[in-house]
Amino acid sequence: MAPGGGIAGPVDHPAHPAYTARMDIGTWLFTQLKGRQVGTDMMGNTYYEEKKPRAGARVRRWVLYGGAPEASQVPPEWHAWLHYTVDTPLAVTGRRPWQKPHQANPTGSAASYRPPGHDYQGGQRARATGDYEAWTPGS
Repeated sequence: MAPGGGIAGPVDHPAHPAYTARMDIGTWLFTQLKGRQVGTDMMGNTYYEEKKPRAGARVRRWVLYGGAPEASQVPPEWHAWLHYTVDTPLAVTGRRPWQKPHQANPTGSAASYRPPGHDYQGGQRARATGDYEAWTPGS
């Protein structure tokens, strides 16, 4: 037993240094014993459901991420299946011309949007133009 109650202590995981070996081993073991692979997506995620349904409960569904464990990396087709909106995963083929490919949410990363005047962009924003008039109560 490692300090803190884990099986082997922290594992060097690229996205989360505190990702514990206990989670990796437990998820892997549960998946091997009770899971049936349903499919994979373009991001390398693998989707599973229970082999045997439990009495009076719906079949469990889960994803093993191909990279960092980030929920926004699940494409809409698989998100609908994971959340029991559809019974089978939606087909990736047949996309409409206006549909864009899925992108993970970059919030909190270096790729996130930073408007002009953001501290990381120098902290200076353009002065307000003459079209702004401050509101004062009672006027």
